[in-house]
Amino acid sequence: MNGEQKVTAGHRQRLAVVYLRQSSLAQVRDNTESTLRQYDLAETAIRLGWPSAQVKVIDADLGCSGRQAASRAGLQELVGQVCIGEVGIILVLEVSRLARCSADFARLLELARLADTLLADADGVYDLQDFNDRLVLGIKSTISESELHLMAGRMHAARVSAAERGRLRCRLPIGYVYDDDGACVMDPDEQVRAAVTDVFATFRQVGSAFGVVEAFRRRPFPRRVFGRAYAGQLQWGRLTSSRVQRTVANPTYAGAYVYGRRVDSRQLQPDGTTRTVTTRRPRDQWPVLIAEHHPAYLTWSTYLDNLQILAANHTAAHARPVRESPALCQGIIRCGSCGQAMQTRYHHRSHPHGTYACDRINSHQPTSTCRSIDAVCVDTMVARRLLAALTPAEITWTLAAADEVTSRAKRTVYAAELAVQRARYHADRAERAFHAVEPGNRLVARTLETQWEARLSQLADAEATLADIRAGLPALPDRAALHHLAEDAHALWSAPTTTDRDRKRLLRTLIADVTILPEPDHAKISIGIRWHTGATERVTCSRC
Repeated sequence: MNGEQKVTAGHRQRLAVVYLRQSSLAQVRDNTESTLRQYDLAETAIRLGWPSAQVKVIDADLGCSGRQAASRAGLQELVGQVCIGEVGIILVLEVSRLARCSADFARLLELARLADTLLADADGVYDLQDFNDRLVLGIKSTISESELHLMAGRMHAARVSAAERGRLRCRLPIGYVYDDDGACVMDPDEQVRAAVTDVFATFRQVGSAFGVVEAFRRRPFPRRVFGRAYAGQLQWGRLTSSRVQRTVANPTYAGAYVYGRRVDSRQLQPDGTTRTVTTRRPRDQWPVLIAEHHPAYLTWSTYLDNLQILAANHTAAHARPVRESPALCQGIIRCGSCGQAMQTRYHHRSHPHGTYACDRINSHQPTSTCRSIDAVCVDTMVARRLLAALTPAEITWTLAAADEVTSRAKRTVYAAELAVQRARYHADRAERAFHAVEPGNRLVARTLETQWEARLSQLADAEATLADIRAGLPALPDRAALHHLAEDAHALWSAPTTTDRDRKRLLRTLIADVTILPEPDHAKISIGIRWHTGATERVTCSRC
């Protein structure tokens, strides 16, 4: 080895530390030859004159990236021993194994210089007290760090090139799989397709992620396992609101191929370390967007409408979605004095409708005309104006809503029937396996019998769920009755089957917002109504 003359007896009286590192666990698993070469450095230390008892191998960083030193326990142990003067030489296969960051590498070199510790790689031995050796190691450190940039740039360019052609394979959401030719197709499992389709249909019906979760409360939802021993397997579990939001916001279901929706950036932490932060790009900044790339569960326009519904439900962004409370104007009523949104407050059970109160009443800067008002007074007047604006032309809208309810009930029953078919298939398969086993093989027979019993139990649960769903279907009147009811908007509005949420949705379909205008006479209230058509009107009436 070049530079062996730099090793002195003083160095041999201290430890010879062999430091091992590979960037990922996949490299440790696949690149076994590189690992063996690094372990062989212990023989190099013995050949340089160190006894085997004085050779220490640090391999705690196998599978750790060299971008930063904070997360590498092995490097921290090495630096600690260098600082207390226990290390005579550090042996690495390449200097890039120590660090891919020039700052971390320069800090280690300075500590090694102060402790008179040598550094050795495949090219030779370096004395850190020699300026030329420090210069060579500094150049190597810069080259090793630049390699990361060059390799990352080449790989990113290759990914973008494949993505621009729609050929870069990414993780697909549930409902899609890759066929033998690598094309993105719908999942061949009919039950999976039905579940995904029903999620979008239910979301359009209820208008919120929590409403979809409630509709799927008694139904499992599929997911694909990624990684580990069960990679690619289909599992069924509970549907959550966060998963509904991710599903609705995923453009893949609209048949679009998208690359670059998220961007990673590194941020400096207070403790001096850095971490990767992932942020979402706006839709107009997506690097790759290929429409009609694969079969779709919904159209692109429907996907955009769903995004608007999600945004309208995001209360943290000052949205005011429809709630279950009886206050009709909740979320769209404002104070005409200060312009702030008015809150709905409930005092006790004897007053369930509550009051509309201006936020600035309890603030330090209220206006002289900010006030609270009984919700019943405002709701009664607004509902009267709404019903007066409705015409028989709304019959089509009402009948379409009834058809949607019927279609949703059919989809729910169909999904439960598919679950029963799947459970019956697995039960029949377990039964055939049990009857095919040799009678003398008792251990296998006992295991198969247990599996058969479990499958029969799952079948019984699926059949019970189907029976409960069929029994719980709403009894809808015939189309003639619906047509007659739709002709009378007042009866539809006051029908016991019409919920507060339904009334609020009908109200918001026509009315943009309601404003409580200043009124000098405290015995009266003045209400401003702004319709979605742009028309406005002012209504004055007596207080309740």
